[in-house]
Amino acid sequence: MWRLVTAYRLSRAIALCVELRIPELLARHPHTAAQLAADTKSHEASLRRLLRLLVAMEVLAEDAEGRFRLTPLGEEMRAERLGPLVRLLGGTLHWDTWRHLDHSIKTGGRAFDFVHGMRDWDYYAQHPIDAAVFDAAMHALTTPVARAVARAYEFSRHQKVADLGGGDGTMLIAILEHHAGVSGLLFDRPGVVERARKRFTDAGLLDRVEVAAGSFFDKVPAGAGVYLMKSIIHDWTDEEASEILTRCREAAASSGAPLLLVERILSDHIGPEDLDTVLSDLNMLVNPGGRERTRSEYAALFERAGYRLERTVAVGPEFHILEALPV
Repeated sequence: MWRLVTAYRLSRAIALCVELRIPELLARHPHTAAQLAADTKSHEASLRRLLRLLVAMEVLAEDAEGRFRLTPLGEEMRAERLGPLVRLLGGTLHWDTWRHLDHSIKTGGRAFDFVHGMRDWDYYAQHPIDAAVFDAAMHALTTPVARAVARAYEFSRHQKVADLGGGDGTMLIAILEHHAGVSGLLFDRPGVVERARKRFTDAGLLDRVEVAAGSFFDKVPAGAGVYLMKSIIHDWTDEEASEILTRCREAAASSGAPLLLVERILSDHIGPEDLDTVLSDLNMLVNPGGRERTRSEYAALFERAGYRLERTVAVGPEFHILEALPV
């Protein structure tokens, strides 16, 4: 119980380690506490105490000469791994929201709005630095899932894949790289799609991708062979999710294109193995106002929008592809 209650201290220590860019410094070569203090402009004696905790957490190791290095677990803190996710979840914006979990539990409302005076998407539109942190975190979270999705589904059967709410294009890039004969459509908010263009250009895929801006509450572009949304529907209430799925069904009216959701699936009987999913469910409550759902709850959402849940495909330990067909 003591470890559970004080877990926030471990989280904050890891976040500060990333904020100080210690993983990047140690990736070059081992450093002493004095060297790290100089490079991070920190108080040496105090930094050593932080490093001692990180050693006890097994994310750093110290040799006989007092030099620190990353362990295999600590490698995950690097910027090209989960470092951006650590910055988001361990940063003030996220902490302030979770500190008001009681608001969401008592009222059912979004704690994010209560703290920041607006919903999260509007906040990121007005705060580009925080938006960049969020985008980098979503890229870090999506990259391994995107590779698994690209391998697990037969995208080569479809001429065009539409990624709705596809952010910086991480998912679509993985699919296009794995399926050479497929073209793509990225659909997201105006400011977001502009940030995605550079990633498509850098990946040498811009000639195979159409980038379109808009809202999936208004209209979803028609003409794709398959529609895909990764971690989108869990952001929204049942009513909002039904509206999004209905717009997808309208776009697929003539083609009969399947719809794929890449989401966590809540178990009907929660156990210790479901900890990450139920934590994500609470995060949906306090931040965007959505929820994680069971398979039967997703099936009901699909039915309301004119789809039938055909099958689910596991892609890693947490995520599934839910394939729905128009009826």
